[in-house]
Amino acid sequence: MSKITVDKAVPDFQLPATGDITIRLSELKGKNVVLYFYPKDNTPGCTLEGQDFRDLKSKFTRANTVVLGISRDSVKSHEGFKEKQKFNFDLLADEDEKVCKLFDVIKLKNMYGKQVMGVERSTFLIDAKGVLRREWRKVKVEGHAAEVLEAAKAL
Repeated sequence: MSKITVDKAVPDFQLPATGDITIRLSELKGKNVVLYFYPKDNTPGCTLEGQDFRDLKSKFTRANTVVLGISRDSVKSHEGFKEKQKFNFDLLADEDEKVCKLFDVIKLKNMYGKQVMGVERSTFLIDAKGVLRREWRKVKVEGHAAEVLEAAKAL
């Protein structure tokens, strides 16, 4: 798979998700899609980011936009995280990192003084035709979901 680029169609992919379903990008055509990649379930930054998207979900829906969270955690881990935080959107499990690699979000990071490969917090906005319109990399959580919502409304 080639890397994605702004203003180009995003290659189709499918991943297992919460609710015992599989989400396929091509099945979401006709709606804008927010894909937000985050490092790990049940960690402070990832929890806050998810809560922000949760709290704005009705506004994303009015903007014809589906929100999906993606990490390398298992569906089982996602189910617990989603239930605990009352997330009103699905979380996708990319355990083999195929979609993470497609979006080039696996980066060398420092954790507790060690260098490890991990997910760089990143968000991608895909329009209703399946074309990538915006990307945010090295995301800072505060205010991010609201900024993504404004971009979705502008599509």
